[in-house]
Amino acid sequence: MSDITSFRDAIEAFITTRGWTPTRFGRQMAGDPLFVFDLREGREPRSDTRTRILKAMQEQAEAPAAAPLRIGVAGLGNVGATLVRILQKDATELTRKIGRQVVVTAVCARSRSKDRGIDTTAVEWFDDPVALAKSDGIDLFVELIGGEDGPALAAVRAALEIGRPVVTANKALLARHGVALARIAEDNNAQLGFEAAVAGGIPVIKTLREGLGSARIARVYGIMNGTCNYILTRMGNEGIGFAECLADAQKLGYAEADPTFDVGGFDTAHKLSILTSLCFGCEIAADQVFVEGITSITQADIKVAADLGYKIKLLGIAQRSADGIEQRVHPTLVPKGSAIAGVDGVMNAVALETDQVHELLLAGPGAGGPPTASSVLSDIFDIARGTRVPPLGVPSHELTPYQQAPMKAHAGGYYIRLNAKDVPGALAAVASRMAGAGISLESVIQRPDLRVTDATQSNVSIRTIVLLTHSTLEQSVREALALIAADGFIVGEPQLIRIESL
Repeated sequence: MSDITSFRDAIEAFITTRGWTPTRFGRQMAGDPLFVFDLREGREPRSDTRTRILKAMQEQAEAPAAAPLRIGVAGLGNVGATLVRILQKDATELTRKIGRQVVVTAVCARSRSKDRGIDTTAVEWFDDPVALAKSDGIDLFVELIGGEDGPALAAVRAALEIGRPVVTANKALLARHGVALARIAEDNNAQLGFEAAVAGGIPVIKTLREGLGSARIARVYGIMNGTCNYILTRMGNEGIGFAECLADAQKLGYAEADPTFDVGGFDTAHKLSILTSLCFGCEIAADQVFVEGITSITQADIKVAADLGYKIKLLGIAQRSADGIEQRVHPTLVPKGSAIAGVDGVMNAVALETDQVHELLLAGPGAGGPPTASSVLSDIFDIARGTRVPPLGVPSHELTPYQQAPMKAHAGGYYIRLNAKDVPGALAAVASRMAGAGISLESVIQRPDLRVTDATQSNVSIRTIVLLTHSTLEQSVREALALIAADGFIVGEPQLIRIESL
């Protein structure tokens, strides 16, 4: 057997035994990712190159194996159990990819007897997540308990304060305490990963922290709650009401028994505040997000939007201007031809507008066990490989104070639905007030099929009027609506939905 044949056989045996890819071998051993491919095609490297590579292979074989990464998981709900299942089932493949074993050695959950479809016989159980976070038997703490305070906060702080890396999917925790936790992590040289906290399986956090280079972001917006997107999609596709769609979402497990956090827009607001910090280098300001939910959306709104070439989506939007940063969550009319309009069902999407990449859209499953667990696993991979980035993209002491831009200065077109008394002069009064506020109306729509029956008044007939404005200031619209209400010609609260140019 020739020397070159023996050399090729040695390399193939090395790759097979260790489960390496040819690219990894070429990059790590030869300094050329294509080395193995060229060798397989008949290329004969010089003798000194062969000697150098054989020596590197020998040193690799003699080097002590990297110690396993021992993981403690607090919270064995849908995401936690799925994560443990993946780590157990795919242990060999994960070791091959990372270069070291990843082993769940300890867990914490409310019930030890519940069947979660995972093997926990060989792991240590803890009743207290703080004790787990401090345990000498783990190298990395994964928090999947949930909640912005209480055990979740105490356990994450405990781990970071002793320099232990933490991975969490807890957006409420980060929205409330993210800046403080980032400082603790940096002070103690610990890593803090939270890819799963925003948009489930979509790698938006990694993209913002590592993938955009020097690109300057002007606006971030997206669909960040699968429950709301499911409801609005069903309302648009099937012509059914909000209450019926919500009940179906609860039966399917897409909505909680108390859905307020989702349909009220608060879940989206938490996620948006985290993205705002990463996009604009400011402190997280979850309490400075303007929030409207989707509970007031009716079939009248869905029908008119569709007839005019729009869909209604609950969007979280943050943008920077000379006046500061604006954060808002609300139902929005988006053009049917836009990329975001095509994101339906329980899917999520986040769009980034930058000076170098005009628009980047990241879309995928935004919730559920496997997608969220895959994002948790992504952070575990980074920590196992030694990847280090500041939790919020820049060191916490470089984050600027959040400066809120005035929400009511937002300019754009508006959809306005009014329940007006069917009396002489009502429509003229509405039009007069709009004109007096300098608001130009693109169209006025009155159709019998748009009647909204949730507004009634004895002995007075009610008709539904829909107004579409040209671009104007929100402050002007709200002032005009206040005057219209004072005139006594409308019943109930007007519906105001912004039209976004995407």
